[in-house]
Amino acid sequence: MQFTINGEPTEVSADIRTSLLDLLRNTLGLTGTKKGCDQGACGACTVLVDGERINSCLALAVQYQGRSITTVEGLASRDTLHPLQQAFVDHDGLQCGYCTPGQLCSAIGMAGEIRRNFPSAVSKDLSAEHYLLDGEELRERMSGNLCRCGAYNGIVEAISGSYSRGELDESPSQISPAERRVRA
Repeated sequence: MQFTINGEPTEVSADIRTSLLDLLRNTLGLTGTKKGCDQGACGACTVLVDGERINSCLALAVQYQGRSITTVEGLASRDTLHPLQQAFVDHDGLQCGYCTPGQLCSAIGMAGEIRRNFPSAVSKDLSAEHYLLDGEELRERMSGNLCRCGAYNGIVEAISGSYSRGELDESPSQISPAERRVRA
């Protein structure tokens, strides 16, 4: 199977029944993506595929051959945290940190959904040309990511601030490794 993982071409042999989560963690050693419920209910396993968020525990790796996959390890550039990662630190958006990788990837994917004018369950006008990310909208869009420690206030502040500064506008999976190095 061939993928682009965190901007790097990757070829790996794996059983076709292997979940994307298990491929990332057990085969490739990318342990930032967490296995929480293994049922798609907690969001700890969220990664970006071509800039869109998915629960990697529910996805077979074989389904994503030839696609660009970004894990939490691919968000930072060298020694510099992604702005959202820094915002989580600044706003105490984490306690134990177990859900944080999924929260980060989900928030970046969520920003892309807003850019593409995808409504949520609480969007007032389903045909709007633009959706505002207020507190209710943000909480609904992030509701698939659970935090057992209850760091939600810090998580919401971190995401809201990063979004308002335009720091979630570009999907990291669309940034080439060379461009990442230049930006660092």
